[in-house]
Amino acid sequence: MRLFIDVPRTIITVVAGVTATIVAVALIAVMVVVNDSSPLIEKIIRGWSRVWLAASGTQLEIEGAENIDPNRSYVVVANHLSTLDIMACLLAVPLPIRFLAKKELFRVPVLAQGMRMVGIIEVDRQARGAVHSEVNRQSRELIEKGRSLIIYAEGTRPRNGVMKPFKKGAFTMAISSGLPVLPLSIHGSYEAWPPGTAVVRGGVITVVLDKPIETDGMSTPDTGDLRDQVREVIAGRVEAMGGAVG
Repeated sequence: MRLFIDVPRTIITVVAGVTATIVAVALIAVMVVVNDSSPLIEKIIRGWSRVWLAASGTQLEIEGAENIDPNRSYVVVANHLSTLDIMACLLAVPLPIRFLAKKELFRVPVLAQGMRMVGIIEVDRQARGAVHSEVNRQSRELIEKGRSLIIYAEGTRPRNGVMKPFKKGAFTMAISSGLPVLPLSIHGSYEAWPPGTAVVRGGVITVVLDKPIETDGMSTPDTGDLRDQVREVIAGRVEAMGGAVG
């Protein structure tokens, strides 16, 4: 019986999502020529996110929005469960925000052009050295433009829905840039659209924003402690919402 609901929902999600992506990329292409820092670009991105969530039958619940200062930039650190996390985070954080995307996404026509135009940073998880330096350079440019950066600290989505250990990259970046870390906890997106499956199930995604953790006075040796502190906050939230932590 569930398939009679999930299959049409999946088809609607793909059709609406692809259409929204094509329209959004076309609009952003025009805006970038006129003014690449126009606030309309952010509205287009948020509209694109709303279409994906609405088509997937997903309701978004946000807690802790009062912890965000609209006049500051952050390194937002989140757990990662599903493709829908991207749309949920873009709507939950009311700031110009960009993220790191795996290089495979940049092979998707139209989507790749749109991501490059708005400043999404391409990451090759297998690369080292010079490529990592390029990622850091692009991240600094985004921050200098007053944008925030969201990083999924696990690196990849867990296939079993259990939160994995956090890598240090996000915290190194926060300390080197002097930006506060904003912990963001996600629950429900794994059930809404599990990674590795084509079936969209919908449901409720909850995003909780905790108080930012300042990095002033921190240096490289503090990276591990900062990572552990942020992971503890997110893990506690995830478990409280009924999620699993490894």
